[in-house]
Amino acid sequence: MITVPEPLAAAHRAHGTEASRAFIAGVAARAEEFLERWELTPAGEPMHGVVALVLPVIGSDGTESVLKLQPVDDETVGEPDALRAWDGDGAVRLLDHDPATGTLLLERLDAARPLSAVPDTVEAVRILGTLLARLGARPAPAGLRRLGDLAAGLLERAPRAAAALAHDGERRLLLDCAAAVREVAGEPGDRLLHWDLHYDNVLGSAREPWLAIDPKPLAGDPGFELLPALTNRFDPDPAAIRLRFDLLTEAIGRDGDRERARAWTLGRVLQYCLWDVEDGAEVLDGIPVTIANALLGR
Repeated sequence: MITVPEPLAAAHRAHGTEASRAFIAGVAARAEEFLERWELTPAGEPMHGVVALVLPVIGSDGTESVLKLQPVDDETVGEPDALRAWDGDGAVRLLDHDPATGTLLLERLDAARPLSAVPDTVEAVRILGTLLARLGARPAPAGLRRLGDLAAGLLERAPRAAAALAHDGERRLLLDCAAAVREVAGEPGDRLLHWDLHYDNVLGSAREPWLAIDPKPLAGDPGFELLPALTNRFDPDPAAIRLRFDLLTEAIGRDGDRERARAWTLGRVLQYCLWDVEDGAEVLDGIPVTIANALLGR
């Protein structure tokens, strides 16, 4: 029988929704169902993130793969469409998919070799930037969430969130981020974005040195992709932040349109800040604030 790791169960219980509770209650049985349906044999200990249960498996033909089980929600529903569009170009390859449950059968990568293990941060940033450029080269398939809609929602929510903050400087910062988004919101883009590409979402493989996993796909401007590479392995030195940002903008082909990439990165900071405020915070998380100030030259 499949054992659900306790940290995964705890994360879903903390989420507190009926859908999360139902997923955890039924995920072991669902795993057994798909092991039988797709003729798979478990081949290692279960793995997990915050949301998904991942089982290393071997197919009846000897193919090594992983079975990924997760709830179907706004963040996961577009994952198979994005993986099909990339078709292994810079990302893990989709082998099978059950639309009713969101269950995925994926190419097996080397979970013991994440990009986060590369000691040289600049090298890791360059690798991640190369992947961002490859993934964002394609137009987004129909039906994905769109950055234009997301940006409109951020701008609508920003004034109320700013009013809830305790410090004048943070209120000004939040509204400055909203002003930057307003400048570019009319041209939100149509590229296929990963939307969560950080160093632990890049794994080594036998097929290519590095491949992306776990997209939260979005149709939009590649400039909206950069913040996770700045918040992860965070360095508070403004010069280091700007260096990473410049390396990323150069990689995605935006070194000549740095202001547009900066505006969308400030938009991502705005999104992080709104999440905090709407969860009851009166003071903003220091990491995105530090990044925003560095990009604004403060």
